Amino acid sequence: MKSLSFLLNFNMKPSHQRLAIMEYLLDHCCSHPTATQIYNALSPSMPTLTRTTVYKTLKLLADHKAILMLTIDEDSTRFDVDNSPHAHFFCKRCTHIYDLPLPPGIKYVEGQKMNGHEVAETHLYYKGTCRECLAKK
Repeated sequence: MKSLSFLLNFNMKPSHQRLAIMEYLLDHCCSHPTATQIYNALSPSMPTLTRTTVYKTLKLLADHKAILMLTIDEDSTRFDVDNSPHAHFFCKRCTHIYDLPLPPGIKYVEGQKMNGHEVAETHLYYKGTCRECLAKK
């Protein structure tokens, strides 16, 4: 089970709920799901799962740097299981989020100092219209 090894790699104690949430994130890595989407997908097969458990688990995963918490659009927080350095593109029409490689010359500098400030996180977001929506015009 890939979710078990993922949690253990980040020194997190596995539970039934954490495993299910992590498995969902791994299986839906490209969709950058919201907490509500995760809850709605898992709750029919896990009647004891609560929204609070989903939110707390996602926060814990983000705190352990196992996932990225994305706040690209004003309406929802999304979650990304790919915690490697990369950028994100948010389509303002369809609200899909795409992973993009970092542009040349841009690098993540977590844990480094910049002008006397210690950088804890780096986020690079682009917003516009995706190629799929442009093709529909």
